[in-house]
Amino acid sequence: MTQTLDPTDTQSTPADDPAGRVSAWLEAFQSALTARDVDRAAELFAPTCFWRDLIAFSWNITTVEGPDGVRDLLRSTLDTTDPRGFRAAEPPAGTDGVDEAWIEFETAVGRGRGHLRLTDGRAWTLLTTLYELTGHEEPARDRRPKGAEHGAQRERLTWLDRREQEARELGYATQPYVLVVGGGQGGIALGARLRQLDVPTIVIDKHPRPGDQWRSRYKSLCLHDPVWYDHLPYIKFPDNWPVFAPKDKIADWLESYTRVMELNYWGNTRALSASYDEATGEWTVTVERDGTPVVLRPKQLVLATGVSGKPNVPVLPGQDVFRGDQHHSSAHPGPDAYRGKKCVVIGSNNSAFDICGALWENGADVTMVQRSSTHIVRSDSLMEIGLGALYSEQAVASGMTTEKADLVFASLPYRIMHEFQIPLYDQMRERDADFYQRLEESGFDHDWGEDGSGLFMKYLRRGSGYYIDVGAAELVANGDVALVRGQVDHLTEDSVVLADGTVLPADLVVYATGYGSMNGWAADLISQEVADRVGKVWGHGSDTIKDPGPWEGEQRNMWKPTQQQALWFHGGNLHQSRHYSLYLALQLKARQAGIPTPVYRLQEVHHTS
Repeated sequence: MTQTLDPTDTQSTPADDPAGRVSAWLEAFQSALTARDVDRAAELFAPTCFWRDLIAFSWNITTVEGPDGVRDLLRSTLDTTDPRGFRAAEPPAGTDGVDEAWIEFETAVGRGRGHLRLTDGRAWTLLTTLYELTGHEEPARDRRPKGAEHGAQRERLTWLDRREQEARELGYATQPYVLVVGGGQGGIALGARLRQLDVPTIVIDKHPRPGDQWRSRYKSLCLHDPVWYDHLPYIKFPDNWPVFAPKDKIADWLESYTRVMELNYWGNTRALSASYDEATGEWTVTVERDGTPVVLRPKQLVLATGVSGKPNVPVLPGQDVFRGDQHHSSAHPGPDAYRGKKCVVIGSNNSAFDICGALWENGADVTMVQRSSTHIVRSDSLMEIGLGALYSEQAVASGMTTEKADLVFASLPYRIMHEFQIPLYDQMRERDADFYQRLEESGFDHDWGEDGSGLFMKYLRRGSGYYIDVGAAELVANGDVALVRGQVDHLTEDSVVLADGTVLPADLVVYATGYGSMNGWAADLISQEVADRVGKVWGHGSDTIKDPGPWEGEQRNMWKPTQQQALWFHGGNLHQSRHYSLYLALQLKARQAGIPTPVYRLQEVHHTS
């Protein structure tokens, strides 16, 4: 067939006509796809290019790079996907030689949306996402349920009757299709998505009430991310919600959300063991609900136990003889019992700073032990420079919806995301130069990430090594919280002793030492064999500290199929729980509905932990 667009011919449309260039590219791309001409489609991409697909073509969360990557993706998926109807969803824009467009399209099984960037008439980045399954649309807007059944009817079941019947029967007389282990924000967001897709689901959590995960943390805890970044699916925070919500306010919101969204949420329930039967295609999961064993047989098992879920507690000589209190930061009760006490906090990231700050405010004598360098960014600078364009009141006023902001963020492939982050953190470095000078003069070992890309890349690569400063860093900079650097060697009855011999008298030791890989939960619940088969969870192979190579290009094992059939991992911060719960829910719904889901490039395992 004749090529309808020469991607190297930048003279075919005027320099000030991004709409024309985008329209020509989409027409050529659709023509190539319709003709199943993979080579012609690949020629429409720049030599350096990235196509990120969120389940629309691949039934996976994956990124391919370069025209050869495009060819490989299309050869593997084009016939089953049958993509069509590519079009611009709103007028494209052009800036600095890059044309950008929001796009829409259909596939054999659903509807998609995405984002396109062109340089010199070729695709530089392409994002494709599936947001809806044909025939299984969510009951929203013109499809919303009627609610009331008008007319006379004997033995009518009310809404409450049906809800109570479902609560009695699901897990007993009938089985859930999906069992979600972990009822924090991740499990709740996914449960809400699955509820709207009519997938029978139970969400379980060891705490009695939804939100107790937050209520049980130290009392000064609050969200460090702003409200615009943290909405849950379907129900946004009200316009008068605080920018940084206190933990107990978040807990109450999660509890009310769980009720409003009609989730089958089993509190006070612990998962004890799980095994998968390949012959029947179902899990056998033994749980203890209110002290009574219950055996569940779901088809799909989701571990939504949180990226920061399995505490990493160091084993040190002398812990058995230490006479004071010692606990991991996840179990820290707050500062009330430690007024006037000598407190040693081991670690220098988010939880360490929060706990040091709360202890100091309550009159404790606090020492922070920094074992390795930490990146710190001041909260107001992060909000204005790092998040303001997408997640702020100004962004909302300019027409940036939460959903669009999520897609903008998703449209940047991990391979080049740091290039967009570095200039932002350079601005923050300049803006807060005095703060950083004082911090480093205090002896604090500060870094900007291995490539200067700051907080977001540290979070995506390793999930640690940073602090969003809401005030406690000033206490270290000015000496109110004492700082020592080094490794802990052992504990005595009343002190922490460092490797260099420094003795730190202590009534309390807090291990703010982070968390392990989420596949540790799979080892505990299922088996070490399954955990190793799945491999490390989180990071994308950047070959930086705590994120070993080779390059993988997406978060390992998150929100997508794993090497263990019917086992999934879900979580992340509130933004990720909101955004990626959609794609995980659609993958689960497709399997429940019997829709074929051939997975392109199943997650490889390079590291087991």
